[in-house]
Parts: sequence; structure tokens; C-alpha cells
Amino acid sequence: MEAAAATDAAAGQAIVWRNVVLMGLLHVGAVYALSLVPQAHILTLLWAYFCFLMTALGVTAGAHRLWSHRSYKAKLPLRIFLAAANSMAFQNDIYEWSRDHRVHHKYSETDADPHNARRGFFFSHIGWLFVRKHHDVIEKGRKLDFTDLLDDPVVRFQRKYYKSSVVLMCFVIPTVVPWYLWGESLWNAYFLASILRYTISLNVTWLVNSAAHMYGNRPYDKNINPRQNTLVTLGAIGEGFHNYHHTFPFDYSASELGLKFNPTTWFIDFMFWLGLVTDRKQAPKEMIQARKERTGDGSA
Repeated sequence: MEAAAATDAAAGQAIVWRNVVLMGLLHVGAVYALSLVPQAHILTLLWAYFCFLMTALGVTAGAHRLWSHRSYKAKLPLRIFLAAANSMAFQNDIYEWSRDHRVHHKYSETDADPHNARRGFFFSHIGWLFVRKHHDVIEKGRKLDFTDLLDDPVVRFQRKYYKSSVVLMCFVIPTVVPWYLWGESLWNAYFLASILRYTISLNVTWLVNSAAHMYGNRPYDKNINPRQNTLVTLGAIGEGFHNYHHTFPFDYSASELGLKFNPTTWFIDFMFWLGLVTDRKQAPKEMIQARKERTGDGSA
């Protein structure tokens, strides 16, 4: 039995060469895309940034705060928008992303954590995608309940048509719009609004798993790895208040409210003002202060 377990563990960590090659090619393409920036139309660059923001919201406001943590409720039109934006992100469908993220929170910094930061920066950033999942991720993940995700018809629809939606949202639309509307070359549009934008958005998300679990202060709980990381917050539009988030994962803002840079929270609040969001969950100030005093590192 021990030999079988060892074999399973080894198989779980086997290198996935397809991912290694594809990610390598993607990053080479992104570096090449940088050389196209000077000759691109300014509107193409602005469009690429707009696509980046939409991509980010599909992950932060969508897969993360809405579907993974159920920190607020969204009406159908907003859920459809966030699902489309999530397909533009191309980071697995909503169900798989949310499933892995719940496992990450439940078993953070153990072998059952898909991107265990205790295995180093490279592994938690991108290396975890280069190997088969550790058997603990699979075994312990099976013990969690994800039925609420598939109860949402939007999640089911996106999962069913995920590959087609990715082709359309992540590559076709970002490429065709600049070409059709202001005459950008398809070459420039593809490499800038699709390849470069996609690569940057991936790395920004991965920094939450790596840098925000290693570098920064821990004002809410000094006994866990996740940190408050300003640079990650800037890149991931509000997801870098990670010590707070792991301490209060149910809070829709993923940070203490106040004069903090959190565009995802601003977006959710705006959707609330439009009547598309309800039931925003928040940690009470008294709870936050008490937790700081009890387990914080005294940095805030």
C-alpha cells in the first residue's frame, strides 16, 4: 500500500510537457509583442488595456469573489458579463477555477493546496501548472461540496461551451475589433490585445499566489503566510490585501473599506448602485479590530 501511495504521489507530480511548451511559447510571443508597441495605433494599446481590465474583473469580481467565496449576489445580466469576461481570462472555466480556489483556502500551504507557496516562488507562481496535481489536492478536494456552482445555469453554460467561448473572447474579439474599427493590422492586434494582454493577466493573477503569499506585512494574522502586498494590489486591481482576505474570506471587498486602491470593490459597488448586486458581505469593524489585536503582527 505504501508503494502504491508513493507511486500515486510521483504520478501526481509528473511534468506536463505540453503546458511547459505552450507557456514557453506564450511568453516568447509576449516578449516579441513588446517590440510592436511603438508601431501600434494608440487606440490599440488602449483597447488592449481595456481587455486587460475586463479579463481581470472576470477573475476578481467573477470567479473569485462571486463564485468561489459567494461574498455577494449578482443578478443574471451581471453573471453573464462576468462569465464572458472570465472566458476572456482563459484561466480554466468558472467551476474549475472556483473548485481549486476553495481547496486552496481550505488547505492553504499544504500539499493539498494546488499552488502551495511553501514549495517556493516558482512553484506557486507558474510551476504548479507544469506538473500533475499532488494526490492530496485531488483526494481532499473530493471531500468539499461544489454543487452550488453547478446550480448556476451561467456556470453550467460556460463550462459546456468553454473552449468556444475562449476562442471568441480571449482571441477573436480582442484581435478583430482594432482591425475592423480603426484599421490596425491583424498581426499587431493579435499580439498586443490577445497574446501580450493574456500573458500579463496570467502573471498578475499568479502573483497573488506567489508574491502575496511571501512578501509583505501581516496585520490581521501573523500565523498564516498570505501578506498585504501593495504591488500585487496595483496589478491585480485590488487582490493584494491577501492577509486580510485569508483572514476574512467572506468579505466582498477582500480588504478593509476606506481609501484603499481596490477597483474590483469599486466595480461591485457600482453594480450595486445599478441594482445588479445584492447581499454584499462585510466583516464588522469590531471583528477586524479584535482580530488585529489578537493575531496581527502590529503593523497596522
